[in-house]
Amino acid sequence: MKNILITGAAGFIGSCFAIKMIKLGHKVIVIDKLTYAGNLENLSEISQNKNFKFVKGDILDKALIADLLSKNDINFLVNFAAESHVDNSISSPEVFIDTNVKGTFNLLSESLNHWGKLPTDKKNNFRFLHISTDEVFGSLNLDDPKFTEESLYKPNSPYSASKAASDHLVRAWFETYGLPCITTNCSNNYGPRQNGEKLIPTIIRNSTNDKIIPIYGNGRNIRDWIFVEDHCDGIYLALSKGKLGDSYCFGGNCEKENINLAKTICNILDKIKPRKDGKSYNDQITFVEDRLGHDKRYAIDDSKARNELGFVTAKSFEERIAETINWYLS
Repeated sequence: MKNILITGAAGFIGSCFAIKMIKLGHKVIVIDKLTYAGNLENLSEISQNKNFKFVKGDILDKALIADLLSKNDINFLVNFAAESHVDNSISSPEVFIDTNVKGTFNLLSESLNHWGKLPTDKKNNFRFLHISTDEVFGSLNLDDPKFTEESLYKPNSPYSASKAASDHLVRAWFETYGLPCITTNCSNNYGPRQNGEKLIPTIIRNSTNDKIIPIYGNGRNIRDWIFVEDHCDGIYLALSKGKLGDSYCFGGNCEKENINLAKTICNILDKIKPRKDGKSYNDQITFVEDRLGHDKRYAIDDSKARNELGFVTAKSFEERIAETINWYLS
């Protein structure tokens, strides 16, 4: 059993990972600020488990982080805490700098202090794992090869720039101080418990509430989609088997234009929850003014994770998106 401190685990991906760790028999301490993106209901499945503890707090609070690390004899720190909505970063970038850059700095600093005081055996087994995004690599053209761990950093939004900065800090703390760090970069996640502002929940919610389904620009922007459970399996593999100082990319090998993703969801809803007027949900799709600096395409080559860690995706996109839609409907 490991003692795992998970930041931001009342959110979408972090809660999935926390639940998975409890089921594997680990002790989990969650710290979350409970902003709009965090919801304690996401953790209700494990809230009464004796190996689970929740602390409401901010990763900008260095004293709190230091206290949690020392008093809980933490073996692994997994950092999910982040401001992540691109639109919000365009209108309010400062909070992204605070949480994603300063917050990561605080976690690294206090982890280094904690790690430095550990006996040799615990020191050798400590891990700081930082969750990042494919958006740090910028945008791909249609004929460009997919992102890999060797891709250059070319962030285009305040969000991705703040995440790129945090990735660089993690690398520096490994290279300069020897703190045992690993970074993971993932493609777009989907699945149960995702915040309602994201694309797939918005499509489902607006479809069934007789509202327009807003699609930016011409809908031809492409994203690679990974099911959240698969991503969390990959994170645990990186934590357990990953090489210190390395990064690992996790993708779903599932590139879809936004417009085609919306149509896929609408077609499924047409079958399982038809509109009362007999029309297709596709009729609700509405193109809206494009996002500023909207990246054209993201796609991840996860060969390294598959070859070195044994990463696999359990089911097809068609199976997983149907499961996801049914979860939201219920």
